[in-house]
Amino acid sequence: MNKMVKAALFLAASIVPLTSMAMPEAFIDGVHYKATPTRLATSDDNKIEVIELFSYSCPHCFKLEPEVKKWKESLAENVSFIQVPAIFRDSWMQLARIFYAAEATGDLETLHPLIFNAIHVEKRRLQTEEQLLDFVAEQGIDRDGFEKMMNSMTVRLKVKKALVLSQKSGVTGVPSMIINGQYRTDAPLAGGMTEMLNTVDFLIQKQAN
Repeated sequence: MNKMVKAALFLAASIVPLTSMAMPEAFIDGVHYKATPTRLATSDDNKIEVIELFSYSCPHCFKLEPEVKKWKESLAENVSFIQVPAIFRDSWMQLARIFYAAEATGDLETLHPLIFNAIHVEKRRLQTEEQLLDFVAEQGIDRDGFEKMMNSMTVRLKVKKALVLSQKSGVTGVPSMIINGQYRTDAPLAGGMTEMLNTVDFLIQKQAN
């Protein structure tokens, strides 16, 4: 065996252990994300569930919305993405009610961006049930029917569930992401909004393995 072949074989042998070594993770537990205080229930055991806790009144949620809309299109079929209105104060309760009422009536796709825009661009006060119902009526949606849905048992139960999630998730600000009931992350932890979504991608992969 000539010297050149021997040298090549030695180089290959020296490279293999290096490439087989585990690379350090780019996202660190306790730094970029944290475990939830307790394991939270998910809606589908066959999918990896990602929840975005948000509020219509949050300017950061408003700015993140277009990025989230684009990002969720890249999610695999085994990932379920759900938006949940956080409830950390009384005024957010009304915003949760309009979210779930719109979901139930089939108007969420229409109202969701309009509510964000009304609050953050038009600077409208949408805090009370009356103000929200007036806004809904302006969009050509039946006011009485929507009011009935806002006060329905279906919406009440979903709002209560959102309140419990807000309290038990360990989340203290929005927007925040909860991955499969086990981990949570946000922009301050991850280092920015885009970094938060990258952290979620990492945690999705972690759950898939």
